[in-house]
Amino acid sequence: MKSGFLLPRRAVTSLDAYREAGGGEGIARARAMSPDEVIAELGLAQLRGRGGAGFPTSKKWASVLRGEGRHRYAVCNAAEGEPATFKDRALLRANPYQVLEGLLIAAQVVGAVEAFLALKASFVPELRAVQRALDEMEAAGWLDAPVRVVTGPEEYLFGEEKAMLEVIEGNEPLPRWLPPYIHGLFATAPQLGWQAHEPEIGHGAGHESNPTIVNNAETLANVPHILTHGADWFRARGTEQSPGTICCTVVGDVTHPDVIEVEMGTSLRDVIDACGGPLVGREVRAVFSGVSNPVIDGAQLDTPVSFEAFDAIGSGLGAAGFVVYDDTTCMVEVVALLSRFLYVESCGQCPPCKLGTGDITAALERIANGNGIDGDLAVIAERLDIVADGNRCYLPVEEQRVVSSVMRAFPEDFAAHLETSLCPRPRELTIPKLVDLEGGVATYDERQARKQPDWTYD
Repeated sequence: MKSGFLLPRRAVTSLDAYREAGGGEGIARARAMSPDEVIAELGLAQLRGRGGAGFPTSKKWASVLRGEGRHRYAVCNAAEGEPATFKDRALLRANPYQVLEGLLIAAQVVGAVEAFLALKASFVPELRAVQRALDEMEAAGWLDAPVRVVTGPEEYLFGEEKAMLEVIEGNEPLPRWLPPYIHGLFATAPQLGWQAHEPEIGHGAGHESNPTIVNNAETLANVPHILTHGADWFRARGTEQSPGTICCTVVGDVTHPDVIEVEMGTSLRDVIDACGGPLVGREVRAVFSGVSNPVIDGAQLDTPVSFEAFDAIGSGLGAAGFVVYDDTTCMVEVVALLSRFLYVESCGQCPPCKLGTGDITAALERIANGNGIDGDLAVIAERLDIVADGNRCYLPVEEQRVVSSVMRAFPEDFAAHLETSLCPRPRELTIPKLVDLEGGVATYDERQARKQPDWTYD
Protein backbone atom coordinates (compact mmCIF):
# COMPACT_ATOMS: atom_id res chain seq x y z
CA MET A 1 0.00 0.00 0.00
CA LYS A 2 1.53 3.33 -1.12
CA SER A 3 1.09 5.82 1.70
CA GLY A 4 0.21 9.49 2.00
CA PHE A 5 -1.52 11.66 4.57
CA LEU A 6 -4.70 9.54 4.33
CA LEU A 7 -2.90 6.20 4.19
CA PRO A 8 -0.08 6.33 6.78
CA ARG A 9 2.90 4.01 6.52
CA ARG A 10 1.92 2.38 9.80
CA ALA A 11 -1.63 1.81 10.93
CA VAL A 12 -2.85 4.17 13.65
CA THR A 13 -4.14 1.82 16.33
CA SER A 14 -4.84 4.10 19.30
CA LEU A 15 -6.32 7.51 19.98
CA ASP A 16 -3.10 8.53 21.73
CA ALA A 17 -1.10 7.75 18.59
CA TYR A 18 -3.61 9.67 16.51
CA ARG A 19 -3.30 12.69 18.79
CA GLU A 20 0.49 12.55 18.64
CA ALA A 21 0.26 12.81 14.86
CA GLY A 22 -1.97 15.89 15.09
CA GLY A 23 -5.34 14.17 15.26
CA GLY A 24 -8.08 16.17 16.92
CA GLU A 25 -6.86 19.56 15.70
CA GLY A 26 -9.48 19.55 12.93
CA ILE A 27 -12.47 19.14 15.23
CA ALA A 28 -10.99 21.64 17.69
CA ARG A 29 -10.79 24.20 14.92
CA ALA A 30 -14.29 23.36 13.73
CA ARG A 31 -15.66 23.98 17.22
CA ALA A 32 -14.00 27.41 17.22
CA MET A 33 -15.59 28.31 13.87
CA SER A 34 -19.17 28.92 12.82
CA PRO A 35 -20.83 26.32 10.58
CA ASP A 36 -20.69 28.76 7.66
CA GLU A 37 -16.96 29.29 8.22
CA VAL A 38 -16.27 25.55 8.16
CA ILE A 39 -18.31 25.15 4.98
CA ALA A 40 -16.50 28.10 3.43
CA GLU A 41 -13.13 26.52 4.20
CA LEU A 42 -14.18 23.27 2.52
CA GLY A 43 -15.41 25.35 -0.41
CA LEU A 44 -12.05 27.09 -0.72
CA ALA A 45 -10.35 23.69 -0.62
CA GLN A 46 -12.74 22.50 -3.35
CA LEU A 47 -13.02 19.09 -1.71
CA ARG A 48 -15.11 16.84 -3.96
CA GLY A 49 -16.84 13.64 -2.93
CA ARG A 50 -14.72 10.52 -3.26
CA GLY A 51 -17.65 8.11 -3.41
CA GLY A 52 -18.11 8.34 -7.16
CA ALA A 53 -19.98 11.48 -8.20
CA GLY A 54 -17.36 14.05 -7.24
CA PHE A 55 -19.99 16.46 -5.88
CA PRO A 56 -18.59 19.49 -3.97
CA THR A 57 -18.64 18.65 -0.27
CA SER A 58 -19.29 22.24 0.80
CA LYS A 59 -22.46 22.43 -1.31
CA LYS A 60 -23.78 19.17 0.12
CA TRP A 61 -23.20 20.34 3.70
CA ALA A 62 -24.73 23.76 3.00
CA SER A 63 -27.87 22.19 1.52
CA VAL A 64 -28.37 20.13 4.69
CA LEU A 65 -27.57 23.03 7.03
CA ARG A 66 -30.15 25.20 5.29
CA GLY A 67 -32.71 22.47 4.64
CA GLU A 68 -36.09 22.41 6.31
CA GLY A 69 -36.93 19.82 8.95
CA ARG A 70 -36.94 19.32 12.69
CA HIS A 71 -33.75 17.25 12.96
CA ARG A 72 -30.55 16.73 11.02
CA TYR A 73 -28.32 13.69 10.76
CA ALA A 74 -24.87 12.83 9.42
CA VAL A 75 -23.93 9.52 7.80
CA CYS A 76 -20.58 8.04 6.77
CA ASN A 77 -20.97 5.69 3.82
CA ALA A 78 -18.37 2.94 4.18
CA ALA A 79 -20.40 0.17 2.53
CA GLU A 80 -18.09 0.01 -0.51
CA GLY A 81 -19.88 -2.36 -2.87
CA GLU A 82 -18.38 -1.13 -6.13
CA PRO A 83 -16.37 -3.91 -7.84
CA ALA A 84 -12.61 -3.32 -7.93
CA THR A 85 -12.80 -0.97 -4.94
CA PHE A 86 -11.13 -1.44 -1.57
CA LYS A 87 -9.96 2.05 -0.59
CA ASP A 88 -12.53 2.71 2.15
CA ARG A 89 -11.64 -0.53 3.87
CA ALA A 90 -7.94 0.32 3.52
CA LEU A 91 -8.60 3.70 5.14
CA LEU A 92 -10.53 2.19 8.04
CA ARG A 93 -7.80 -0.37 8.62
CA ALA A 94 -5.03 2.24 8.43
CA ASN A 95 -6.65 5.07 10.42
CA PRO A 96 -10.32 4.90 11.45
CA TYR A 97 -9.88 7.96 13.68
CA GLN A 98 -9.61 10.44 10.81
CA VAL A 99 -12.82 9.08 9.24
CA LEU A 100 -14.68 9.36 12.53
CA GLU A 101 -13.26 12.83 13.19
CA GLY A 102 -14.53 13.91 9.77
CA LEU A 103 -17.96 12.49 10.61
CA LEU A 104 -18.01 14.29 13.97
CA ILE A 105 -17.14 17.57 12.24
CA ALA A 106 -19.95 17.05 9.72
CA ALA A 107 -22.40 16.35 12.55
CA GLN A 108 -21.25 19.42 14.46
CA VAL A 109 -21.52 21.73 11.44
CA VAL A 110 -25.13 20.84 10.64
CA GLY A 111 -26.21 20.34 14.25
CA ALA A 112 -26.94 16.64 13.82
CA VAL A 113 -28.81 14.97 16.65
CA GLU A 114 -27.15 11.66 15.77
CA ALA A 115 -24.50 10.34 13.39
CA PHE A 116 -24.06 6.94 11.77
CA LEU A 117 -21.25 5.00 10.15
CA ALA A 118 -22.61 2.31 7.84
CA LEU A 119 -20.60 -0.62 6.53
CA LYS A 120 -21.22 -4.20 5.51
CA ALA A 121 -21.49 -6.83 8.21
CA SER A 122 -18.87 -8.86 6.31
CA PHE A 123 -16.24 -6.12 6.86
CA VAL A 124 -15.10 -7.70 10.12
CA PRO A 125 -11.57 -6.17 10.48
CA GLU A 126 -12.92 -2.73 9.61
CA LEU A 127 -15.84 -3.08 12.01
CA ARG A 128 -13.49 -3.95 14.85
CA ALA A 129 -11.20 -1.00 14.04
CA VAL A 130 -14.10 1.46 13.88
CA GLN A 131 -15.71 0.23 17.09
CA ARG A 132 -12.40 0.38 18.96
CA ALA A 133 -11.73 3.90 17.73
CA LEU A 134 -15.26 5.04 18.50
CA ASP A 135 -15.11 3.66 22.05
CA GLU A 136 -11.84 5.52 22.66
CA MET A 137 -13.16 8.78 21.23
CA GLU A 138 -16.34 8.56 23.29
CA ALA A 139 -14.37 7.90 26.46
CA ALA A 140 -12.18 10.91 25.68
CA GLY A 141 -15.22 13.18 25.30
CA TRP A 142 -14.97 13.76 21.56
CA LEU A 143 -18.64 13.04 20.82
CA ASP A 144 -21.00 16.03 20.79
CA ALA A 145 -23.74 13.75 19.43
CA PRO A 146 -24.16 9.97 19.63
CA VAL A 147 -22.54 7.96 16.85
CA ARG A 148 -23.93 4.56 15.91
CA VAL A 149 -22.24 1.91 13.76
CA VAL A 150 -24.73 0.21 11.43
CA THR A 151 -23.96 -3.02 9.59
CA GLY A 152 -25.77 -3.97 6.43
CA PRO A 153 -26.15 -6.62 3.72
CA GLU A 154 -23.94 -7.57 0.79
CA GLU A 155 -26.16 -5.98 -1.83
CA TYR A 156 -24.55 -3.48 -4.19
CA LEU A 157 -27.32 -0.96 -3.58
CA PHE A 158 -26.52 -0.75 0.13
CA GLY A 159 -23.84 1.73 -0.96
CA GLU A 160 -26.40 3.95 -2.73
CA GLU A 161 -27.09 6.83 -0.37
CA LYS A 162 -30.89 6.69 -0.53
CA ALA A 163 -30.87 2.92 -0.01
CA MET A 164 -28.41 3.32 2.86
CA LEU A 165 -30.91 5.47 4.75
CA GLU A 166 -33.42 2.65 4.41
CA VAL A 167 -30.92 0.16 5.90
CA ILE A 168 -30.15 2.48 8.81
CA GLU A 169 -33.90 2.58 9.49
CA GLY A 170 -33.98 -1.23 9.52
CA ASN A 171 -35.28 -1.85 6.00
CA GLU A 172 -34.02 -3.51 2.82
CA PRO A 173 -31.55 -1.53 0.62
CA LEU A 174 -34.22 -0.23 -1.77
CA PRO A 175 -33.47 3.30 -3.03
CA ARG A 176 -35.95 6.04 -2.22
CA TRP A 177 -37.12 8.63 -4.72
CA LEU A 178 -35.88 11.75 -2.97
CA PRO A 179 -32.26 12.57 -1.99
CA PRO A 180 -31.15 12.75 1.66
CA TYR A 181 -30.91 16.53 1.79
CA ILE A 182 -34.67 16.62 1.04
CA HIS A 183 -35.90 13.42 2.66
CA GLY A 184 -33.46 12.26 5.31
CA LEU A 185 -33.46 9.79 8.16
CA PHE A 186 -36.58 9.05 10.20
CA ALA A 187 -38.64 11.55 8.22
CA THR A 188 -42.42 11.71 8.44
CA ALA A 189 -42.86 13.53 5.13
CA PRO A 190 -44.32 11.18 2.49
CA GLN A 191 -42.01 9.89 -0.19
CA LEU A 192 -42.94 10.24 -3.84
CA GLY A 193 -44.15 6.77 -4.74
CA TRP A 194 -46.32 5.92 -7.71
CA GLN A 195 -48.19 9.20 -7.34
CA ALA A 196 -48.78 11.47 -10.30
CA HIS A 197 -47.91 14.65 -8.40
CA GLU A 198 -44.78 16.04 -6.78
CA PRO A 199 -44.77 16.24 -2.96
CA GLU A 200 -44.80 19.66 -1.34
CA ILE A 201 -41.23 20.18 -0.17
CA GLY A 202 -40.12 23.18 1.87
CA HIS A 203 -41.47 26.71 1.93
CA GLY A 204 -43.76 26.12 4.85
CA ALA A 205 -45.14 22.78 3.70
CA GLY A 206 -44.66 21.53 7.26
CA HIS A 207 -43.20 18.14 6.41
CA GLU A 208 -40.58 16.70 8.75
CA SER A 209 -37.90 15.96 6.18
CA ASN A 210 -34.86 15.71 8.51
CA PRO A 211 -32.08 16.73 6.05
CA THR A 212 -29.19 14.28 6.23
CA ILE A 213 -25.55 14.46 5.12
CA VAL A 214 -24.28 11.27 3.49
CA ASN A 215 -20.55 11.33 2.69
CA ASN A 216 -18.14 8.64 1.63
CA ALA A 217 -15.49 7.53 4.15
CA GLU A 218 -12.62 8.93 2.07
CA THR A 219 -14.37 12.28 1.71
CA LEU A 220 -14.77 12.57 5.47
CA ALA A 221 -11.17 11.46 6.07
CA ASN A 222 -10.00 14.57 4.20
CA VAL A 223 -12.03 17.01 6.31
CA PRO A 224 -9.93 17.11 9.54
CA HIS A 225 -6.72 17.52 7.51
CA ILE A 226 -8.19 20.48 5.60
CA LEU A 227 -9.33 22.19 8.80
CA THR A 228 -5.99 21.50 10.50
CA HIS A 229 -3.73 22.69 7.67
CA GLY A 230 -6.00 24.97 5.65
CA ALA A 231 -7.51 25.04 2.18
CA ASP A 232 -4.30 26.27 0.51
CA TRP A 233 -2.39 23.27 1.90
CA PHE A 234 -4.97 20.91 0.41
CA ARG A 235 -5.03 22.68 -2.95
CA ALA A 236 -1.22 22.53 -3.22
CA ARG A 237 -1.73 18.92 -4.38
CA GLY A 238 -3.72 17.74 -7.37
CA THR A 239 -5.23 19.83 -10.16
CA GLU A 240 -7.19 23.06 -10.19
CA GLN A 241 -10.55 21.30 -10.57
CA SER A 242 -9.60 18.15 -8.62
CA PRO A 243 -7.41 19.19 -5.67
CA GLY A 244 -5.84 16.84 -3.16
CA THR A 245 -4.99 13.17 -3.32
CA ILE A 246 -7.11 10.15 -4.15
CA CYS A 247 -6.94 6.56 -2.96
CA CYS A 248 -6.92 4.22 -5.97
CA THR A 249 -7.59 0.50 -5.95
CA VAL A 250 -5.86 -1.40 -8.77
CA VAL A 251 -6.73 -5.06 -9.40
CA GLY A 252 -7.10 -7.46 -12.29
CA ASP A 253 -4.27 -8.16 -14.72
CA VAL A 254 -1.53 -6.35 -12.79
CA THR A 255 1.58 -7.65 -11.07
CA HIS A 256 0.82 -6.35 -7.59
CA PRO A 257 -2.82 -5.43 -6.85
CA ASP A 258 -2.91 -2.69 -4.24
CA VAL A 259 -4.52 0.44 -2.80
CA ILE A 260 -2.35 3.50 -3.37
CA GLU A 261 -2.74 7.18 -2.53
CA VAL A 262 -1.67 9.51 -5.35
CA GLU A 263 -2.01 13.16 -6.21
CA MET A 264 -4.94 13.95 -8.43
CA GLY A 265 -3.57 14.44 -11.94
CA THR A 266 -1.25 11.44 -11.81
CA SER A 267 -1.63 9.51 -15.06
CA LEU A 268 -3.59 6.27 -15.06
CA ARG A 269 -0.53 4.60 -16.56
CA ASP A 270 1.60 5.67 -13.60
CA VAL A 271 -1.05 4.43 -11.17
CA ILE A 272 -1.03 1.01 -12.87
CA ASP A 273 2.79 0.98 -13.02
CA ALA A 274 2.92 1.74 -9.28
CA CYS A 275 1.17 -1.61 -8.84
CA GLY A 276 3.78 -3.43 -10.92
CA GLY A 277 2.22 -2.73 -14.30
CA PRO A 278 0.71 -5.42 -16.53
CA LEU A 279 1.79 -9.02 -16.27
CA VAL A 280 5.04 -10.00 -18.01
CA GLY A 281 4.69 -10.01 -21.79
CA ARG A 282 1.20 -8.53 -21.72
CA GLU A 283 -0.29 -5.14 -22.62
CA VAL A 284 -3.25 -3.34 -21.05
CA ARG A 285 -6.27 -3.62 -23.30
CA ALA A 286 -8.96 -2.05 -21.15
CA VAL A 287 -9.55 -0.50 -17.74
CA PHE A 288 -12.88 -0.06 -15.97
CA SER A 289 -13.54 2.28 -13.07
CA GLY A 290 -15.78 -0.11 -11.18
CA VAL A 291 -18.93 -0.93 -13.14
CA SER A 292 -20.14 2.67 -13.19
CA ASN A 293 -18.33 4.25 -16.10
CA PRO A 294 -17.48 3.73 -19.78
CA VAL A 295 -14.44 1.61 -20.59
CA ILE A 296 -11.00 3.17 -20.95
CA ASP A 297 -8.98 1.52 -23.72
CA GLY A 298 -5.23 0.92 -23.81
CA ALA A 299 -4.62 4.05 -25.88
CA GLN A 300 -6.01 6.27 -23.09
CA LEU A 301 -3.70 5.26 -20.25
CA ASP A 302 -1.96 8.64 -20.15
CA THR A 303 -5.22 10.25 -18.99
CA PRO A 304 -4.70 12.09 -15.67
CA VAL A 305 -6.60 10.65 -12.75
CA SER A 306 -8.94 13.58 -12.14
CA PHE A 307 -12.64 14.23 -12.48
CA GLU A 308 -12.25 16.61 -15.40
CA ALA A 309 -9.77 14.47 -17.37
CA PHE A 310 -11.88 11.33 -17.11
CA ASP A 311 -14.95 13.31 -18.13
CA ALA A 312 -13.03 14.66 -21.13
CA ILE A 313 -12.42 11.17 -22.52
CA GLY A 314 -16.07 10.25 -22.06
CA SER A 315 -15.61 8.12 -18.96
CA GLY A 316 -15.75 8.89 -15.23
CA LEU A 317 -13.44 8.61 -12.26
CA GLY A 318 -16.01 7.03 -9.95
CA ALA A 319 -14.50 5.74 -6.73
CA ALA A 320 -11.10 5.20 -8.44
CA GLY A 321 -11.38 1.43 -8.29
CA PHE A 322 -9.63 0.24 -11.43
CA VAL A 323 -9.91 -3.27 -12.83
CA VAL A 324 -7.30 -3.87 -15.53
CA TYR A 325 -7.74 -6.33 -18.40
CA ASP A 326 -4.79 -7.27 -20.60
CA ASP A 327 -4.63 -8.43 -24.22
CA THR A 328 -5.62 -12.00 -23.35
CA THR A 329 -9.16 -10.79 -22.63
CA CYS A 330 -12.25 -10.80 -24.84
CA MET A 331 -14.37 -7.76 -24.09
CA VAL A 332 -17.61 -9.55 -24.96
CA GLU A 333 -16.91 -11.90 -22.07
CA VAL A 334 -16.12 -8.96 -19.79
CA VAL A 335 -19.20 -6.90 -20.61
CA ALA A 336 -21.50 -9.92 -20.25
CA LEU A 337 -20.05 -10.44 -16.77
CA LEU A 338 -20.45 -6.79 -15.77
CA SER A 339 -23.97 -6.60 -17.17
CA ARG A 340 -24.98 -9.69 -15.22
CA PHE A 341 -23.66 -8.11 -12.03
CA LEU A 342 -25.85 -5.05 -12.55
CA TYR A 343 -28.87 -7.16 -13.49
CA VAL A 344 -28.55 -9.32 -10.39
CA GLU A 345 -28.01 -6.31 -8.11
CA SER A 346 -30.92 -4.29 -9.52
CA CYS A 347 -33.60 -4.06 -6.82
CA GLY A 348 -36.60 -4.42 -9.16
CA GLN A 349 -38.47 -1.30 -8.01
CA CYS A 350 -38.14 0.19 -11.50
CA PRO A 351 -39.34 -2.39 -14.10
CA PRO A 352 -37.44 -0.85 -17.05
CA CYS A 353 -34.22 -1.35 -15.08
CA LYS A 354 -34.75 -4.94 -13.94
CA LEU A 355 -36.28 -6.16 -17.18
CA GLY A 356 -33.91 -4.16 -19.36
CA THR A 357 -30.70 -5.24 -17.63
CA GLY A 358 -32.03 -8.82 -17.74
CA ASP A 359 -32.69 -8.72 -21.49
CA ILE A 360 -29.34 -7.07 -22.19
CA THR A 361 -27.51 -9.64 -20.09
CA ALA A 362 -29.29 -12.54 -21.80
CA ALA A 363 -28.38 -11.18 -25.25
CA LEU A 364 -24.76 -10.60 -24.25
CA GLU A 365 -24.50 -14.09 -22.78
CA ARG A 366 -25.91 -15.62 -25.98
CA ILE A 367 -23.27 -13.80 -28.00
CA ALA A 368 -20.51 -14.74 -25.54
CA ASN A 369 -21.58 -18.42 -25.58
CA GLY A 370 -21.51 -18.63 -29.37
CA ASN A 371 -25.30 -18.69 -29.76
CA GLY A 372 -25.79 -15.06 -30.69
CA ILE A 373 -27.40 -13.63 -33.80
CA ASP A 374 -27.37 -10.14 -35.29
CA GLY A 375 -30.81 -9.57 -33.81
CA ASP A 376 -29.27 -9.70 -30.34
CA LEU A 377 -27.46 -6.45 -31.09
CA ALA A 378 -30.81 -4.85 -31.90
CA VAL A 379 -32.26 -6.13 -28.62
CA ILE A 380 -29.34 -4.65 -26.69
CA ALA A 381 -29.67 -1.28 -28.43
CA GLU A 382 -33.42 -1.14 -27.83
CA ARG A 383 -33.16 -2.02 -24.14
CA LEU A 384 -30.26 0.38 -23.55
CA ASP A 385 -32.46 3.17 -24.82
CA ILE A 386 -35.16 2.63 -22.18
CA VAL A 387 -33.45 0.84 -19.29
CA ALA A 388 -33.10 4.03 -17.21
CA ASP A 389 -36.69 5.26 -17.71
CA GLY A 390 -38.05 6.44 -14.35
CA ASN A 391 -34.94 5.29 -12.48
CA ARG A 392 -34.67 5.79 -8.71
CA CYS A 393 -30.89 5.31 -8.69
CA TYR A 394 -27.89 5.36 -11.02
CA LEU A 395 -27.62 1.61 -11.63
CA PRO A 396 -29.42 1.49 -15.02
CA VAL A 397 -27.39 4.49 -16.21
CA GLU A 398 -24.29 2.47 -15.36
CA GLU A 399 -25.66 -0.31 -17.57
CA GLN A 400 -26.12 2.14 -20.44
CA ARG A 401 -22.66 3.65 -20.08
CA VAL A 402 -20.68 0.46 -19.61
CA VAL A 403 -22.35 -1.73 -22.24
CA SER A 404 -22.60 0.90 -24.98
CA SER A 405 -18.98 1.97 -24.47
CA VAL A 406 -17.64 -1.58 -24.83
CA MET A 407 -19.68 -2.17 -27.99
CA ARG A 408 -18.25 1.03 -29.49
CA ALA A 409 -14.65 0.43 -28.40
CA PHE A 410 -14.34 -3.27 -29.26
CA PRO A 411 -16.63 -4.06 -32.23
CA GLU A 412 -14.15 -6.63 -33.50
CA ASP A 413 -14.79 -8.89 -30.50
CA PHE A 414 -18.53 -8.85 -31.13
CA ALA A 415 -17.96 -9.51 -34.84
CA ALA A 416 -15.72 -12.50 -34.07
CA HIS A 417 -18.33 -14.05 -31.78
CA LEU A 418 -21.19 -13.51 -34.21
CA GLU A 419 -19.31 -14.60 -37.33
CA THR A 420 -17.48 -17.65 -35.96
CA SER A 421 -19.44 -18.53 -32.78
CA LEU A 422 -16.02 -18.74 -31.13
CA CYS A 423 -14.37 -16.49 -28.56
CA PRO A 424 -11.17 -14.90 -29.92
CA ARG A 425 -9.61 -14.72 -26.46
CA PRO A 426 -11.14 -17.38 -24.21
CA ARG A 427 -10.31 -17.23 -20.50
CA GLU A 428 -12.06 -17.69 -17.18
CA LEU A 429 -13.25 -14.43 -15.64
CA THR A 430 -14.84 -13.45 -12.36
CA ILE A 431 -16.48 -10.25 -11.20
CA PRO A 432 -13.84 -8.27 -9.23
CA LYS A 433 -15.94 -7.80 -6.10
CA LEU A 434 -13.27 -7.69 -3.42
CA VAL A 435 -13.38 -9.59 -0.15
CA ASP A 436 -9.80 -8.72 0.77
CA LEU A 437 -6.71 -7.05 -0.68
CA GLU A 438 -3.54 -7.66 1.24
CA GLY A 439 0.10 -8.22 0.33
CA GLY A 440 -0.49 -7.91 -3.39
CA VAL A 441 -3.19 -10.58 -3.38
CA ALA A 442 -6.77 -9.74 -4.33
CA THR A 443 -9.45 -12.10 -3.04
CA TYR A 444 -12.76 -11.94 -4.88
CA ASP A 445 -16.21 -12.91 -3.67
CA GLU A 446 -16.76 -16.41 -5.08
CA ARG A 447 -20.44 -16.32 -4.08
CA GLN A 448 -21.22 -13.51 -6.50
CA ALA A 449 -21.30 -15.88 -9.50
CA ARG A 450 -24.11 -17.82 -7.79
CA LYS A 451 -26.17 -14.78 -6.84
CA GLN A 452 -29.61 -14.66 -8.45
CA PRO A 453 -31.74 -11.66 -9.52
CA ASP A 454 -33.90 -12.04 -6.38
CA TRP A 455 -30.74 -11.68 -4.23
CA THR A 456 -30.71 -15.34 -3.20
CA TYR A 457 -27.83 -17.70 -3.99
CA ASP A 458 -28.03 -20.77 -6.20
